[in-house]
Amino acid sequence: MSTQRDTEKALIAKERWELETMPEEELEELTELYRQRGLSDDLAHQVAVQLTETDALAAHAEVELGIDHEEFTSPWAAAVSSFIAFAVGALIPLIMILLPVGGHRVWIAAIAVVIGLFLTGWISAALGGAPRGRAILRNVVMGSATMIATYAIGALFGVAIG
Repeated sequence: MSTQRDTEKALIAKERWELETMPEEELEELTELYRQRGLSDDLAHQVAVQLTETDALAAHAEVELGIDHEEFTSPWAAAVSSFIAFAVGALIPLIMILLPVGGHRVWIAAIAVVIGLFLTGWISAALGGAPRGRAILRNVVMGSATMIATYAIGALFGVAIG
């Protein structure tokens, strides 16, 4: 989260510099961004001019960078949401392990975790507007690799549940 916050601050600083050193090019860039969003040439230019006169940095930060130049990502909010998500996510395998299914508990828990990884990848991508396939693949592959490594380490030290 600190890296993301630093990146956002650096992008804002770069945008501020560009607005100070090449305002005409930045106005044209903002106009083009509004054209790409479906506004006519004249309307895109009018919107860009008016927003530039009001708060050019805010307009560029929002349209070009997709961030609020006054409100950066909060590491505390991310930490709390990660803690809650982890605790809730841990319930899935815990419930599966506690079910009376005999010797198949580990496999059932592993399958439940993979399903949970799939769902969290899909949900996070959907909420963030990112490509779902890549997010799901990354989540399932990395989460499964972590689960396998944890199981292997437990087996190595003789503490794996099987």
